[in-house]
Amino acid sequence: MDYNEIKNLINDIGHSNVDEVNLEFPDGIKISVKKNNQVIKEVVKENTTETLENIKQTITTKEIKEENEDFKVIKSPMVGTFYSKSAPTANPFVKVGDKVKKGQVLCILEAMKLMNEIESEYDGEIVEVCVKDDEMVEFGQVLFKIKN
Repeated sequence: MDYNEIKNLINDIGHSNVDEVNLEFPDGIKISVKKNNQVIKEVVKENTTETLENIKQTITTKEIKEENEDFKVIKSPMVGTFYSKSAPTANPFVKVGDKVKKGQVLCILEAMKLMNEIESEYDGEIVEVCVKDDEMVEFGQVLFKIKN
């Protein structure tokens, strides 16, 4: 199946009463399409041991690199929408390179129409802002990395 055929299949399912379709072809390609929660398109080719090994190696390398780096992380305490500033025209609360103090507001998470200020748990320097403005975040997702 090529890209256009997959795209047409997804569009056809989107306009039908079917909520979920799972297809498996003799050449090992699997396609799973779900609707009404979120459209999820998956194309997985079986017998891709080499690709899976590369992915495992990349993940392991990234985990080792992060363990060796000296920074603390600020994780999301809830599911919500991330805002880096208090208003669309305001400056961001923090950006990479800023020095922060424990208790300083780093961002706002909107959950159920409530604006929740997320404060720094540490003193240090912002090394990375891991989320983009207006992006949905999950509970426990890393929002910021702070270097001591």
